[in-house]
Amino acid sequence: MTSLEKLENEISELRNQLIQHPLYSDIKSIDAIQKFMESHVFAVWDFMSLLKALQIGLTNVSIPWTPKGNPITRRLINEIVLGEETDVNELNEPKSHFEMYLDAMSQMNANTNAIELFVQLIEKEGIVSQALEKVQVNAETKAFVEFTFETIKTNKLHVIAGVFTFGREDLIPDMFIEIVKNINANSDIDLSKLIYYLERHIEVDGGEHGPMALSMIDELCGNDENKWNEVISYSKRALEYRIKLWNGIHSEIR
Repeated sequence: MTSLEKLENEISELRNQLIQHPLYSDIKSIDAIQKFMESHVFAVWDFMSLLKALQIGLTNVSIPWTPKGNPITRRLINEIVLGEETDVNELNEPKSHFEMYLDAMSQMNANTNAIELFVQLIEKEGIVSQALEKVQVNAETKAFVEFTFETIKTNKLHVIAGVFTFGREDLIPDMFIEIVKNINANSDIDLSKLIYYLERHIEVDGGEHGPMALSMIDELCGNDENKWNEVISYSKRALEYRIKLWNGIHSEIR
């Protein structure tokens, strides 16, 4: 068994818990989607900080520029940055996925007050923990964001890459999109922006990005058993925090 196969085997139980989480079956209304998005938007936001940490560590963003690291990994990270930070919306306007998500929330009258205040506080003060204390959001969401920045503060690229690859957004769109489409077909409220966001997310994250991300983990860990064990540990924790995030949202919906 390779190190990568061992890692995937170690996290499979937690991943299955997420795939089979009862939250999905209880998202049956506009109100439920609104509640989901009002918490999940914080995970959409903090994903970009994980990505930027990888861009800073694995590519050269300094002046004067020189080539840095593996060019295949550079391409992966820069492609994901392009897709996440400057994609195009349904009107062919450049926007980040976070901004698309906010637009989708506004279209369906979800409450954006907490996330907008949070972003304003981040722009003004730059301290995530303090900003979290000042917004109305459940404890599980706050803990999820705090874990993201705990991961970034390790300054260990293999750890950050592990959480990025195994603990993040790849779990959501495929499971969520059919629920949203079904509700959209039976609702007077337009969910087209959310459906576009989910479909675009699947498209951008699909294809070669998955295998390239696995190659990135393989390269960063190499034959170092301690690094592989750290990736396993943090990937498990990332999935555990995601389960807790889902638990918190599920409690609010129910």
